[in-house]
Amino acid sequence: APGLNIHLSTQASATNVETFHFWKQYGLTRVVLAREVTMEELAEIRKRTDLEIEAFVHGAMCISYSGRCTLSNHMSDRDANRGGCSQSCRWKYDLYDMPFGQERKSIHGEVPEEYSMSAVDMCMIENIPDLIDNGVDSLKIEGRMKSVHYVSTVANCYKAACDAYMESAEAFYAIKDDLINELWKVAQRELATGFYYKTPTENEQLFGARRKIPQYKFVGEVVDFDPATMTATIRQRNVILEGDHVEFYGPGFRHFECEIKDLHDANGNKIDRAPNPMELLTITVPQEVKPGDMIRSTKEGLINLYQKDGSSKTVHA
Repeated sequence: APGLNIHLSTQASATNVETFHFWKQYGLTRVVLAREVTMEELAEIRKRTDLEIEAFVHGAMCISYSGRCTLSNHMSDRDANRGGCSQSCRWKYDLYDMPFGQERKSIHGEVPEEYSMSAVDMCMIENIPDLIDNGVDSLKIEGRMKSVHYVSTVANCYKAACDAYMESAEAFYAIKDDLINELWKVAQRELATGFYYKTPTENEQLFGARRKIPQYKFVGEVVDFDPATMTATIRQRNVILEGDHVEFYGPGFRHFECEIKDLHDANGNKIDRAPNPMELLTITVPQEVKPGDMIRSTKEGLINLYQKDGSSKTVHA
């Protein structure tokens, strides 16, 4: 495939500039760093290579060294290094006390949790300035086996973070807290910065417990919008009820919340409940939406009420 850009996968465990030099001679144009590289090491690599650098910023951390895991292969015959990882390190394991010369004794119930190898996820949303300032060309979000709700939300947050910081540091820090809150609208593990700033300890292990996060449910996506009637045609993904409080969001970190009104099926019949996924429905909306915008229901039923001066406040419905 002449002219095809070739990128080195993180599975190749690229952790130093010598690796970059080696692969450059074979025509590679970009290297995806191993997750074990620190921010200091990343900065040093950037100074000594002109290859593009892609770095992980969000998602699962493997309990094994990047590109070296074979646990999944042995336990489930699924190749961890070719996209088939069964995430064996996320499983529950019995633990044993095995004093020398004696039979092993299960200590099930004597320890608080049995997720002995489960790492928390990486999150670098607060550290986008460091990544950009140190010359990262591309941010990598781990999205394998994730839902469209997860991928769209996380990618939208990081795009907004990069756009804001490229505008100014002030613009980034003005929306940073909003970005963090947005990330917690999708289900994920506890979050940390991986190896970028320190060697992870037991505090970066997830022993079963998960942070309580807002229970937002992905319910649909916009397929069409009629500005004349302010009507949105949506493709349903979960049960939708007349009166549900939902949030629309899309690229550019566009958000607004409203109530489901004038719910109709594809034949124009007025309905109060749409239980079947993938059906086309129409609703009226208070603001413009665009094809591809996502819709999620909110746990608390939050509605933005616009004041006479144009500001808004959020109340519980």
